[in-house]
Amino acid sequence: MPVAKVINTDKYLEVAEIEKNLENVNYIILATPAPKHFKDTPIQFTIFLNTHENLSQDIKDAVLDKFLDEEEIFNPKEVMSQIMPVGFGLSTKQDTLMPLLLVKPEDMKSIPNKPMHVIDFLADSEKFNEVKDNDLTGWSYTYN
Repeated sequence: MPVAKVINTDKYLEVAEIEKNLENVNYIILATPAPKHFKDTPIQFTIFLNTHENLSQDIKDAVLDKFLDEEEIFNPKEVMSQIMPVGFGLSTKQDTLMPLLLVKPEDMKSIPNKPMHVIDFLADSEKFNEVKDNDLTGWSYTYN
């Protein structure tokens, strides 16, 4: 089995650069391997909506349902949906900027970030086999 390599961040974008990067972005989806003890939900999904508006529970549920349907994601667990600080990392090994959900207070203070509505959860999907089979992390931008 191939060994997954750590994604090294060479630089974090400044806030003005983040805003430019997010022009015309509708959302970003990130898929990464879940901890091994989550056998029924082997993928951690993070969806970064390009908004910092508070969404009602009905809207949050509808957005999650849309992603589950469109991406053929099933068995969602541990769903978190709220506004969170998001930084963006640049790496010479990646073609696009990696979104970084910042949860540690020290990261929130030291890494430039922008508040975005984030939906984070564990689940499964046959469309993301490279995450499950090869322990790879990937992300994709969707534009307006």
